[in-house]
Amino acid sequence: MSNTREITYREAVREAMCEEMRRDENVYFMGEDIGVYCGAFGVSKGMIQEFGEERVRETPISETAFVGAGVGSAITGMRPIVELMFSDFMAVCYDQIINQAAKMHFMFAGKVNVPMVIRTAAGGGTGAAAQHSQSLEQMYCNVPGLKVVIPSTPYDAKGLLKSAIRDNNTVIFLEQKKLYKEKGPVPEEDYVIPLGVASLAREGTDVSVITYGRMVQMSLQVAEKLAAEGISVEVLDLRTLSPLDRDAVIRTARKTRRVVVVHESVQFAGFGGEIVSTIADSDAFYYLDAPIKRVGGLYCPVPFNPQLEASAFPTPERIEAAIRDTL
Repeated sequence: MSNTREITYREAVREAMCEEMRRDENVYFMGEDIGVYCGAFGVSKGMIQEFGEERVRETPISETAFVGAGVGSAITGMRPIVELMFSDFMAVCYDQIINQAAKMHFMFAGKVNVPMVIRTAAGGGTGAAAQHSQSLEQMYCNVPGLKVVIPSTPYDAKGLLKSAIRDNNTVIFLEQKKLYKEKGPVPEEDYVIPLGVASLAREGTDVSVITYGRMVQMSLQVAEKLAAEGISVEVLDLRTLSPLDRDAVIRTARKTRRVVVVHESVQFAGFGGEIVSTIADSDAFYYLDAPIKRVGGLYCPVPFNPQLEASAFPTPERIEAAIRDTL
């Protein structure tokens, strides 16, 4: 990577939006408090000053209204980036997303596209309590017509968001809150990362951890610790859940013959089940030397208390225990 510097995850997201808005006048940005206030997490700092109120549009506190407006503008030629302050608020405008945005291309025989990105802060770890800390990605993955992206690094956040903005489908772009301050190398020159392609975050030979979002960093920490004992852990970062890179999942399972699936969202009926079935339905199943383990969130609303909140999500200790079980 030439001309690479270290920037935060939130800066990478902002750069992606600004570059795409400069590149295409049909791209615009709207949401609650995104202008002067710069958004709840400071992502849109300086954008209203550069692009003005026409292209950085402050909205009322009505997700139903502004997501619906996003759908309408997308089918008439615009490319909206819609920010929902917290991913939990998708419950307010779920009809606009699953019955309108996701269905129109199909129901109009391909004559209509809905090129909209819904960016939203997901997940816990910030003490925001049960209505502001959920990881609901499995709900969006169950809806045909939506693409679902969860980047784990600043580099991926920028490259995947640029691809999402250029995509002709509605993309749910989930930014886990705990990652906003994380720094990483990001090139200054233009680049995109294709949707639907996983990334091998760490190569290994003894066991594969298949994960995404902030659990990638936690899994890498565990892998580094276990390496000191001679245990070689491979970490596969899915990056995009829909479309899913099934080939990468099957490849790593066949290679190491042991698999642990890790995600922050609730383990029961979570996305990890799709990973397990992908392996079980392929020839990789016959390579396995141990049952597949899952590590997910506990089946409870996310607590406000910091200690209880931390215990509700996967921890390095739980990931390590699952890896040791498979070995």
